[in-house]
Amino acid sequence: MNATLTKQLKQDAELLVKSHPMTAKMLNEFILTPKTLSEILAKTLAVQLCGEFFSYEDFDRTFKDVLEKNPDIVDTAILDICAIQNRDPACSNPLDSILFYKGFHAVQIHRIAHEFWKNEERFLAKMLQSRSSQKLGVDIHPAAQIGHGILMDHATGIVIGETAVVGNDVSILHGVTLGGTGNEIGDRHPKIGNGVLLGAHAQLLGNITIGDRAKIGAGAVVLDDVPPHTTYAGVPAVQVGIPEEDTPSHSMEQKFNRCFQ
Repeated sequence: MNATLTKQLKQDAELLVKSHPMTAKMLNEFILTPKTLSEILAKTLAVQLCGEFFSYEDFDRTFKDVLEKNPDIVDTAILDICAIQNRDPACSNPLDSILFYKGFHAVQIHRIAHEFWKNEERFLAKMLQSRSSQKLGVDIHPAAQIGHGILMDHATGIVIGETAVVGNDVSILHGVTLGGTGNEIGDRHPKIGNGVLLGAHAQLLGNITIGDRAKIGAGAVVLDDVPPHTTYAGVPAVQVGIPEEDTPSHSMEQKFNRCFQ
């Protein structure tokens, strides 16, 4: 899958260079010159974070080193790209995801920061978190655990706390918070199951569990556990029905039929 995706990215980039010569410099640097998907990811992530005190070359070198030592991060990125392709009708090809989707960038940068965190390189991990928050508007603590097949749609304003856990095949819209309820310490952030859909600006607070394939409505404030395959909405959130679809995160259907009062 890695080699197939790399080949497709290069083919798409070559066509774009021919039809839009103004893209040649960008596509040559990020897609056509790199030999592997690890190198492509390193470069496209590096350019997101570079700036006054952090050079593109330094980030590129650091990211490439981490990705080559941890090929599982690259494999997980591929699953994230597939999730974007399958769930977001605005994404026409994988090249869009890698070059333009800041939610994708934020998740991959988090995975690298998480690797530093696990290896007790806490300063580097926090630096990446801070830089990603400043540049991308997505704040994910490097200790948070995030699964594969993740779609952060639009992504602006997403906040994920230190002890949060996000399962596989989860879709998260802009403005979502997985936060605590105060200044408590220890395990204090939400645990999100597989196949969950978190609507725009939903606020999930405390060490609560959101069951597999649940749907959380836009703007909901969730303070208690949510059973699997149920729909919760409101302030504070209550059960208002069950999802019509088997896996809400795949359908991305924001509407719901209220069958509970």
